[in-house]
Amino acid sequence: MFIQNFSSNNLGIEASFAQDLSIATPHWYVIHAHNKQETKVESALKKKGLEIFLPRITVRSRRKDRRLFIQVPLFPSYLFVCTVLEPSVYHKIIKQSGVTRLLGINGCPSSISPEQVDSIKAIVASDRPYYPWAYLGQGRQVRIMEGPLSGTIGTILRGRGKKQRLVVAVDLFQRSVAVELEEESVEPYT
Repeated sequence: MFIQNFSSNNLGIEASFAQDLSIATPHWYVIHAHNKQETKVESALKKKGLEIFLPRITVRSRRKDRRLFIQVPLFPSYLFVCTVLEPSVYHKIIKQSGVTRLLGINGCPSSISPEQVDSIKAIVASDRPYYPWAYLGQGRQVRIMEGPLSGTIGTILRGRGKKQRLVVAVDLFQRSVAVELEEESVEPYT
């Protein structure tokens, strides 16, 4: 009889846990993968039904015998996953071959703001040239108001002449991406 009561109590706990998950919203997390394993991890986790974002950049191949342009990860060894991080999903990610860990603080996975991921997605989808940039930890944040980068949040850098760049930093792993701006209007972002 004790076992039956224990089983029925477990069912109640599982049901309340499922209800909590149904209202939980997914967050973006950063996966750290082994070197040159990002694409393999991306396809394996997509097959498991997870939303994965691996930003890529086109570069010239380093082979001397031919000139090819290839796509490589914008942030080597890092990719993004959007999920409700319940224990089963966490283990599905961590147990995947090629995955080192989920980034976080003191061993606990930390989510990153959806604005950072949305900004990187907008940059990658735009027709503007973009490239990795030195990490900018500080600076006044702005939001692009119009054009193909509308809604993108980052820091404006002014170069020589009229050239401007928008730099989007991912604080959790201290990497940035820069995109060249034309005549977009910006507003301060707080």
